[in-house]
Amino acid sequence: MIKNKYQERFYRQWIDRSEFIRTDITVEESDILILSQKPVDLNFLKERVTSLRNDIKHYIERDKRFGFSLKPLAVELNAPQVVQIMAKAAELVNVGPMAAVAGSIAQLLAQDLLKQGQRELIIENGGDIFLTRQSKERRICIFAGDSKLSGKLILRIKPQNTPCGICTSSATFGHSLSFGAADSVVVFSESAALADAAATAVCNLASSSSDFKKAIDFAKKVSGILGVLIVIGDKLASWGEFEFSSHEA
Repeated sequence: MIKNKYQERFYRQWIDRSEFIRTDITVEESDILILSQKPVDLNFLKERVTSLRNDIKHYIERDKRFGFSLKPLAVELNAPQVVQIMAKAAELVNVGPMAAVAGSIAQLLAQDLLKQGQRELIIENGGDIFLTRQSKERRICIFAGDSKLSGKLILRIKPQNTPCGICTSSATFGHSLSFGAADSVVVFSESAALADAAATAVCNLASSSSDFKKAIDFAKKVSGILGVLIVIGDKLASWGEFEFSSHEA
């Protein structure tokens, strides 16, 4: 359960923080970046992340399948909120609930901070991002391992498409289990939990560029997914409401 080997978040060096206050929080294996326009309560954040992690760990103690299942699981009606969110997202795309853990935590943290009076937030948890309502376009650079396209693609997220989750999965780098071969799969959704789970599901379907249509057709059928980008080698396919451009643009 959430025991992935730590990997340096090198991509955080790419962030333009000119209009945000940066806060980094680490609780066990959770390493989260928060960009806010007002200072945040670090003690509250640590307590909240610890609480969310404990909710998941304690639920796994009751049902060990929740920690390793590769298929959706029904959860108890009185299960913690984070467990229910993970399970619901996983069911929509036919993956295990842990595929939605990073996006779910990012999304719940954002909701908590909004209740405390924060406005525009960007929360990144292991490469999975949740943006609250934004007043301007946000640009997100896509890392795709050894692909020639890595670092050269920019997702352009319009204010009218926020709040939203933008989550990434890969079969060629990182700690995520994948049955595909994509260098990067990025899913865009109103829900970071769904985007996280769906990124895993789409990545599982993409073993070569010949699978692009199959993988994108799958994403199109899932209610709540707004867009998907798949990179394999020097080839890419995309569908949805977001726009992207080259890094030089």
